[in-house]
Amino acid sequence: MAVPFGYVSPEQAMKDRADFARKNVARGRPLVAVVYDDGVVIVAENTSRTLHKISEIYDRIAFGGVGKYSEFDGLRTAGVRMADVTGYQYAREDVRARTLANAYGQTLNNVFTHEMKPLEVEILVAEVGYQPGDDQLFHILYDGTVADEQNVTALGGDSDAILERLRRSFAEAMSLTAAVKAAVGALAGPDRQLAPGELEVAALARSNGRRAFRRVEGSELDQALTD
Repeated sequence: MAVPFGYVSPEQAMKDRADFARKNVARGRPLVAVVYDDGVVIVAENTSRTLHKISEIYDRIAFGGVGKYSEFDGLRTAGVRMADVTGYQYAREDVRARTLANAYGQTLNNVFTHEMKPLEVEILVAEVGYQPGDDQLFHILYDGTVADEQNVTALGGDSDAILERLRRSFAEAMSLTAAVKAAVGALAGPDRQLAPGELEVAALARSNGRRAFRRVEGSELDQALTD
């Protein structure tokens, strides 16, 4: 049987989509998350004060995105809506990061499998537990793969090298200051420094009560980087 002109095998099509998404995500500025003694801190390279890469999804859940801003912000908005509906129909405690991560994975996989162009994003869904050791980090790739990470994760940029540096500097029960320093050091690497104006930092803190999300900025961020 003759092969139709312009035919591309399914395997090659999937490979091309994966290469396209991976390369474009890697061009973006990276983001890392670190578990510390009071929860989870998320740090991203971001010079914009209004286009956030890190946001609150629900009471104890945060979202982080790298890659094409319009695409991951659309996913963030959909996650907020899903969380709000679940909390309203059932109970606030029923809104879980695992459920959101799986929903994001299904959405990304559907686009990756059925559309010509995949979404050029990687996203993080983080949840602070009620007790130390119960914090969760879910890293979702452009093809819908969901990874349950332990203690640290890195998205975008040269994520393998960043993650290696972050694992070397991680320690159990770090303070917020130590976690921010470790995250910034991993993002910067040995050859450069990152100033507070080049960073977006947020934390999910158990001590904050029901609304765990807060931004770390201003004098607090300055002090964390200089102590």
